[in-house]
Amino acid sequence: MFYTSTRDKSIKVTASKAIAQGISEEGGLFVPCVLPQFSMDKISSMVSMSYIDRAKTVLREFLTDFTEEELSYCVEGAYSAEKFSSPAIAPTVHICGNKNILELWHGPTCAFKDMALQLLPYLMTVSAKKTAEGKTIVILVATSGDTGKAALEGFKDVKDTKILVFYPVDGVSPMQKLQMVTQEGENVSVCAINGNFDDAQSAVKSIFTDSEIKEQLAAKNMMFSSANSINWGRLVPQIVYYFSTYCDMISMNNIKAGEEINVVVPTGNFGNILAGFYAKKMGLPIKMLICASNSNNVLTDFLKTGTYDRNRSFYTTTSPSMDILISSNLERLLYHMSDEDDKLVSDLMFQLSENGKYTVSDALIQKIQKTFDAGFTAENDVDSTIKSHFENYNYLCDTHTAVAVKVYDDYVKRTGDDIPSVIDSTASPYKFSKSVLSAVLGGNTPALDEFDMVDELNRVTAADVPAPLANLKNKQVRFNNVCNRENMSEMVFSLLNL
Repeated sequence: MFYTSTRDKSIKVTASKAIAQGISEEGGLFVPCVLPQFSMDKISSMVSMSYIDRAKTVLREFLTDFTEEELSYCVEGAYSAEKFSSPAIAPTVHICGNKNILELWHGPTCAFKDMALQLLPYLMTVSAKKTAEGKTIVILVATSGDTGKAALEGFKDVKDTKILVFYPVDGVSPMQKLQMVTQEGENVSVCAINGNFDDAQSAVKSIFTDSEIKEQLAAKNMMFSSANSINWGRLVPQIVYYFSTYCDMISMNNIKAGEEINVVVPTGNFGNILAGFYAKKMGLPIKMLICASNSNNVLTDFLKTGTYDRNRSFYTTTSPSMDILISSNLERLLYHMSDEDDKLVSDLMFQLSENGKYTVSDALIQKIQKTFDAGFTAENDVDSTIKSHFENYNYLCDTHTAVAVKVYDDYVKRTGDDIPSVIDSTASPYKFSKSVLSAVLGGNTPALDEFDMVDELNRVTAADVPAPLANLKNKQVRFNNVCNRENMSEMVFSLLNL
């Protein structure tokens, strides 16, 4: 299998090259030239498999320059029992009727990013040996909360790598911040920026494509790569859990093999839902992909109208991982849905960069709407959704999951499309204890510090506190760096001691 760029389809690289490089030289994103196809017989054969074997079955189709031994080393190392609190790795939980929740947060940082970022360091080191032997890979990450900690944990003390994480100073939850600034590891650094996630992400992309900076790194035998979902190695592991949840739905007798399901995803950067799109195009019986946004509903507006416009108010919400106005992975969808029109994609991305907006043709948005629906959830509805699902079903959602649950409920009411559905749950409720506790108590949150808040949420709900979060209580803060967006390149060199 080879990979090309969304902005120059004359490019052809191997999987290991795409993963090690992270982003194409001209700024495009790597995508598969052809998607593998899974028959229903092949999908049915995965029902009895463990998550590790399901992952190998999917990933070997994409990582064709990896040996079977290399693939096993990567997958078995990533999804080992000591790293995940659930033996199912990503369990599917039935809530009521046709509503099911895919819990993607049983990894070491209690967020869905672990599903990819436990695997990516293995993929990266194997890829580097094939394509960049002897170089130190500098992983540059912009995060709205969860990616940062998951990447730090995945890459800590990995040989021949350094990882630098930038997060918006006021744009993450207290628990997310504490996870990052206490991170262990000799090769890790963390810095806050004065701005929002889009500021951090734009600056990271700019640094990636700055030839002068890359030359300075090359002189030190270093090269950049990415742990954000712009890296194909971050995205491809996410395809696995859509196949896995479908197999679980069969095992649970919620569906029969071949029946369609709907998938609902709380999303900001569009990577998680895009992985569902790839699974559908590979043959998984997904009817509709329902994109759930919070008050920063730029994706909902695009999927409804065909106009993407980031020139709008930015809201800091209780679901901070979705507080994004520039959704990088939408570029990949536009490439596929426009019949691989790299010139169109380049033009649209230029318009977004220059003017902050673009509009696609009626034909293109109508084609997208055959596969994607969308909705958004206002802040007050997040609280009521958390409260009602705890009271009615004894199920405790985090704020991001609640966004998706409310959008799903609205979708069913609006369309009557009540087929079996899976809603992605992207984080433990204890990562957002104050917001979740406030919702459960109807807004009457006691004045407590972060860990007393965790204890109180546990007392009120009896939901288990994940050990990785409980163990943060007495950890020492290691990082207090803060910079402005325009100074991020200087901070990169400072953190690298160059």
